[in-house]
Amino acid sequence: MTTGLHPGGPPQDPRHPGNQQLPRQERVGPVTPHVENRTRSSVITARAAATFEPVGRSVATARSFVRDTLQGWGFADIVDDAVVLTSELVTNAVVHAGTAADVLCLRSDDGVRIEVADRYPEREVPLQSAAVDMGHPDREGGRGLQLCAALAGRWGVEYTPTHKQVWFQLDLPERPVGTRTAGPALPADLLPLADGRVRVAVVQIDRGGSITAWNEDAEELFGYAAEQVTGKPLTDLAAWPHTPGTGTGVAEALQLSRWEGSYGMRGADGRVTPVYASHLRVRDTTGDPSTVCLVVRDHERAVLQTPLRGPAPDTTTVQDGQATDPFEVFIGSPAPDDLDGLLQRTVERARDMLDGDAAFLLLATDDETELEVRASTGLPSARQRFARVPVEAGPGRYGSARMPAVHDDLTAVPGAVPLLSGTGMRSVVTVPLKVEGRLTGSLGVAAEAASRYSNEEALRLQFAADRIALAVESARLGELERLRRGSLSFLVEASDLLAGTLDRDQTLALMAQMTIPTLATWCAVYTIADQASEPYLSYVLHEDEERIDGLKALLSRIPPPEPIPTPGARIWTAPGDAAHQAALRTSMRSLGLGEPPTLGSGIGTTLSTASAVGGETVVLPLVARNRVIGMLTLGKPTDEHFRQEILELAEDLSRRAALALDNARLYSERTAISQSLQRSLLPPELPLVDGVEVEVIYRAAGEGNEVGGDFYDLFPIRDGAYGFAIGDVCGTGPEAAAVTGLARHALRLLAREGFGGPAVLERLNSAILDEGARSRFLTLLYGELWPQEDGSAVLKVVCAGHPLPLRLRQDGTVESAAEPQPLLGVMDDLELYEQTVRLDPGDVLLCVTDGVTERREGTRMLGDDGLADVLTTCTGLTAGAVAARIMRAVERFASDAPSDDMAILAMRVPGLPKD
Repeated sequence: MTTGLHPGGPPQDPRHPGNQQLPRQERVGPVTPHVENRTRSSVITARAAATFEPVGRSVATARSFVRDTLQGWGFADIVDDAVVLTSELVTNAVVHAGTAADVLCLRSDDGVRIEVADRYPEREVPLQSAAVDMGHPDREGGRGLQLCAALAGRWGVEYTPTHKQVWFQLDLPERPVGTRTAGPALPADLLPLADGRVRVAVVQIDRGGSITAWNEDAEELFGYAAEQVTGKPLTDLAAWPHTPGTGTGVAEALQLSRWEGSYGMRGADGRVTPVYASHLRVRDTTGDPSTVCLVVRDHERAVLQTPLRGPAPDTTTVQDGQATDPFEVFIGSPAPDDLDGLLQRTVERARDMLDGDAAFLLLATDDETELEVRASTGLPSARQRFARVPVEAGPGRYGSARMPAVHDDLTAVPGAVPLLSGTGMRSVVTVPLKVEGRLTGSLGVAAEAASRYSNEEALRLQFAADRIALAVESARLGELERLRRGSLSFLVEASDLLAGTLDRDQTLALMAQMTIPTLATWCAVYTIADQASEPYLSYVLHEDEERIDGLKALLSRIPPPEPIPTPGARIWTAPGDAAHQAALRTSMRSLGLGEPPTLGSGIGTTLSTASAVGGETVVLPLVARNRVIGMLTLGKPTDEHFRQEILELAEDLSRRAALALDNARLYSERTAISQSLQRSLLPPELPLVDGVEVEVIYRAAGEGNEVGGDFYDLFPIRDGAYGFAIGDVCGTGPEAAAVTGLARHALRLLAREGFGGPAVLERLNSAILDEGARSRFLTLLYGELWPQEDGSAVLKVVCAGHPLPLRLRQDGTVESAAEPQPLLGVMDDLELYEQTVRLDPGDVLLCVTDGVTERREGTRMLGDDGLADVLTTCTGLTAGAVAARIMRAVERFASDAPSDDMAILAMRVPGLPKD
């Protein structure tokens, strides 16, 4: 990949010098205002270009390039859309068209334009003389253009004689410019009161919650010098209000992009000063986030407080004969896309409007069969958030969802509002949220006293719900769209990662790492070897590494979930129950009332593990090729539930992960079978030959191959006589290995039947030719070895088309020890003869295959002469040292991995020991 970044100024297109008009331009897709010809009326302020080779991994590299570029420009709002579109278009170029892809990113004041060009213009997109049907979205062809039409503000296609280019433009979300809010000119006596100079403390907090900056006003307000507080957590100074029903603490507030509100600060004198603060989360040039806090005394909050968008009328104010509902003050206050803020403000205002003790809001699923808790106040919201209850039927159904309802006393109708069970609330009023007659949610206000509400309060709450329903539904749909786009990008990345490995253990690790912490807090993967086997706990991961061991110990002590093939997530209560019992036993033991706990190594470990798995746990089956091969278990910490959208995303991931895991299993099984069969073709342990040193080095080419077309053997024929062979079958891999097995076993059998060397090879030649189309050429050096009493050795060799053996004498001279004869597997009638060679004490006989002599580096080849030169340096070395030096020289001759099998057989006669 080649890249370039050119900030500033309108760029010239590198593919069209001078930015001239292209010879041909066409628009594609349905004729709409969103699809238009190329235009560059905006001022280009920066550009980034890259070229990607036509290989599969280029798609992931292109996504990373676009993501890094847009994030570097500060365009995080459109990163997901840009990555998805680029992924589809680059896939079309490098995978389907099979050409390199040129990606160009252009930044302007109003958005980003991305161009993807390939060099295969014949694959044209249909012209749009009429509306074009691009087919079903699940069909591979045309999907990239459908995504362009759906996600891009403008897009199009351009052609030249050598390139085809698809481009799209993504507009930035509109941001208000100018005055945000303004108030009228007021008399001096109506202005907010401040005693003396207003001091604004500026405190900066790093990503870990520790103070990194503390200005002079902060020193004056709270009495601490900067060096006293720098590096300390803000939680040591902040007196945070613990309001029932709100789950936001100081740590959570510091993680929010913006927060504003009241709390207390402990001064050096020990007193707590009420303050009003505005927090803004920023990041520095290296991307490290931090939070800037502006703090004033609470009675001077007018300096920082953001005014409401409308006046705050009193409920008693009457305009045009009608009372103004305080709910109007809230509507529209949060950002339109801030669903959580909108819902939380809604329940807080509803509670205040009806003077209740608690309020809650639930949103309906798409099929209106369940309601999901999304916001509450005055209730243990952390326990209830994202919990789901059925609307129509089933245990714990929510029967008062579709119509306004008033319950005077919940103790008389237990379970009528499942959310309030065990909370102490007795009276409640609930109203539905509807859009165009469709149930979208339910809003309720509750009180601890009985008979608190009447139909009048129900009407007031319904009136407020009717006005907020459309805004809530719009924000919810926006959130779902963002989740969908993020999910699509997540699944694309996950598929790439899972497809990139065939190792089972690595696949298991990837499955867990992709889910944590994106989908869940902890994850466990169970695998099933076969239908008769029980599920086995194969991998455990928690976002807090210190809790992994305790979690693994807990899951090991409980029965695994049932391997049910039904798709979708199902609740699994066993981990939570076991954790609760372990925590209970630990608590009793701490009071001296029970036995020691069985979970973890101590009280702290037990309680932390119980907290980690105390929330909702779900199990998703891993189904591949109509068989359950495992289960993916996801869990949340205490009192947390899964969102339905997250479970749907996890289900999509589990399908991809199951197929990847099964592919890894099949690959491992076949590799094991292949290696076992290949090992059966290797000779057993070589025999010890009295008076002769023997060393063999063997390397099979190709990943996963232990045996190829080269082979060797050394075996006893009869007392005092040994047979040896080194050969090379044409080709490599399993096909060549099959002929290898035939040759090796035939040599042993024929030699032990008393046949001499020429007769053995002639009969082997006939056996190879009998294989017909499966036969392969074979070069073979075969010999018989007789060690002599005087310390020498006599050899009779036949060299059938094989590289000639080399003899190294003690004086360093090297010579051929045989003459070349025809190879096997070609002709029916062979006339072979054997030659006698005598090895004196200190002599070495070196036999190799052509993978050694034909080792290449560019146009250079080691060759017979090069091998002889290396052998001359081996005088006085043992047979093992000679073989090792030859192999080292071959490996160093070229940097690339060997493309052919290699075998080296070295025999040395050391001579008789001296007295």
